[in-house]
Amino acid sequence: MAARAAGGGRWEVVKKGRRPGAGGRGRGGGGDRRALGEANGVWKYDLTPPIQTTSTLYERGFERIMKRQNKEQVPPPAVEPKKPKNKKQTKKVVTLTNQSPKQSRFRSLEEALKALDVAALQKELDKSQSMFSGNPSVWLKDLASYLNYKLQAPLSEPTLSQHTHDYPYSLVSWELRGIVRGLLAKAAGSLELFFDHCLFSMLQELEKTPGESLHGYRICIQAILQDKPRIATMNLGKFLELLRSHQSRPAKCLTIMWALGQAGFANLTEGLKVWLGIMLPVLGIKSLSPFAIAYLDRLLLMYPNLTKGFGMIGPKDFFPLLDFAYMPNNSLTPSLQEQLYQLYPQLKVLAFGAKPESTLHTYFPSFLSRATPSCPPEMKKELLSSLTECLTVDPLSASVWRQLYPKHLSQSRQVGVGEGHLLSDAYREALIHAPQPALGLETKEEHLTLFFSLLLEHLLRSWERIPKKTRKSLQETIQSFKLTNQELLRKCGFNNQDVVTCDVACKGLLQQAWGCQLPLTRLLLLVLVFAMGFLCHDFRSHSSFQASVSGQLLHSSGFLPAGQQACAKIYFYSLRGYSWLEETLPAWGSHLLTVVRPSLQLAWTHTSATVSFLSAHCASHLAWFGDSLTSLSQRIQLPDALTQLLHSLKELLLLLYQNMLVPVWRMLLEALAWAQEHCHEACRSEVTWDCVKTQLTEAAHWTWLCLQDIMVAFLDWAHAMISQQ
Repeated sequence: MAARAAGGGRWEVVKKGRRPGAGGRGRGGGGDRRALGEANGVWKYDLTPPIQTTSTLYERGFERIMKRQNKEQVPPPAVEPKKPKNKKQTKKVVTLTNQSPKQSRFRSLEEALKALDVAALQKELDKSQSMFSGNPSVWLKDLASYLNYKLQAPLSEPTLSQHTHDYPYSLVSWELRGIVRGLLAKAAGSLELFFDHCLFSMLQELEKTPGESLHGYRICIQAILQDKPRIATMNLGKFLELLRSHQSRPAKCLTIMWALGQAGFANLTEGLKVWLGIMLPVLGIKSLSPFAIAYLDRLLLMYPNLTKGFGMIGPKDFFPLLDFAYMPNNSLTPSLQEQLYQLYPQLKVLAFGAKPESTLHTYFPSFLSRATPSCPPEMKKELLSSLTECLTVDPLSASVWRQLYPKHLSQSRQVGVGEGHLLSDAYREALIHAPQPALGLETKEEHLTLFFSLLLEHLLRSWERIPKKTRKSLQETIQSFKLTNQELLRKCGFNNQDVVTCDVACKGLLQQAWGCQLPLTRLLLLVLVFAMGFLCHDFRSHSSFQASVSGQLLHSSGFLPAGQQACAKIYFYSLRGYSWLEETLPAWGSHLLTVVRPSLQLAWTHTSATVSFLSAHCASHLAWFGDSLTSLSQRIQLPDALTQLLHSLKELLLLLYQNMLVPVWRMLLEALAWAQEHCHEACRSEVTWDCVKTQLTEAAHWTWLCLQDIMVAFLDWAHAMISQQ
């Protein structure tokens, strides 16, 4: 059996004992390793259809260059007998020829981007599109291969934490961005496969030592997710499995997390999906936790308005974060735990959502299960405040609490029984997540009563700060708890200290709820109504004030003479003041009018002239200025919240102007016109001070008569109400 040698150009006899391929062990072994790597490899999903792929235009160009260089550099095969050293020499020559087209590294990525020939890139892409007009995925692969080959710069750590969130895409020129985005728009149907190709190529380069820099693939990933961030979150389960398969390779895991995390910088919702689906499951792994928390910090810092993220975090995701932020001795370092603790208020806002009044009852059981005496003080404070918020904001929380208390306390003492009940899962979760001292309790009744007693004691301390609308519902809840506690105490006696504590707290809360004093305003109003009713009944029964009991009491005590004397003095001084004003006011008024009239006439003349000049010469300028302001306000992209606020303010001012200011102004003008006409008619076209004084006196007398009629009607109504009682 004979075969032609690969590089010798002559026949060679193969011995019987040699196996085919033994001489090419390096190549065959490489194939075996490659097959093993594909079997146990990092990517378990086919990125391309199971057909023979065509080589791209860019790769074909490199093959032609390499063949031409091999023809020029490698001498023709010799006829001499083959020696063992020839193989090593041939390997070295092939290695050198393979390294010849490799792109040299630049000192920085900025220099590499400046040296990139955009026209040459466009030319190569045009050739690719003309040769493979029906295969857009080839165009995209050519783009990624070209960029990654040309942008060879020093390697950086996988997460690029020392740079801005949009690095390296932020360094790309506008011309290159236009080319990249234009090609992505043409191949919109292949973007998901292209994203997988870029990510898989990055992971392959990380296996090489040393591998190429990954700036080209990173730029392509950022360009894809900037316009279509949902591509990264369409199949998060696939990427989570990929991440777990590389758990022992932190560099690859961080690269996957970085690539998927770029979706969050374009959309908060997609960023939260990535964090909850990819980064939260690996939170606690020493090599991955710093990037996960740093990414969450940067994401929440970019979006101060969290409304677009409402509904993304549920109880299943929220309470592990609560435990990580507050529970000591967990898998996070103290610095990372402190950083997560600072982010907890924003996560709480995202979890409660836009309508906490309808969602907080779903968080209540898990909050309650963690409130144990052995939990840290800060965590206990947060849990009790959150439980109080649930009870005061969501009315269903009190109903859930009422259902939880008697159902679980009336069940069997075996922990774990309770399937089919409303909140058994919450209790099971409480047993799992509760601190160790709480897990040592013997019965479910003691365990839950311990939770309830802590919350009841907290409500007892903060009862005055609870809104009045919530107190009634809490009062009914506590009353039902009191009855349950009494049944428990009758069954097990007074040996259970937790039940006794809970019963004492319930009694204290009920005493506070029932023993509240009447408000001061209501008490004063009640006293006033009672006094007026007594006076009316006294006057009517004795037919006069002097004969009434009140009059005789006031006269005998001296209050009536003193009051009469005070009223006489007030009347005397009022008459003197009125006569002084009657004598002085006309003289001073005429003098003031004589002095001020010329100045007022001059000021009015100048004001009229100024207004006329402005209306004549500045009307066009004012119109232009108004149009400019309108167009400028339309061009400026204000935040949605500010735009809505300005629109609401405009509608409010317009409503006030149309419904209040204009009607009031018209009523005032009509009243003044009616008063002027009435004065002319009453004074017979000659308005004097005596005539005005007479009219004012008549108006005051009419007002006094109306008030007397109103008071008499009110007294009659009060007397009738008292007589009915």
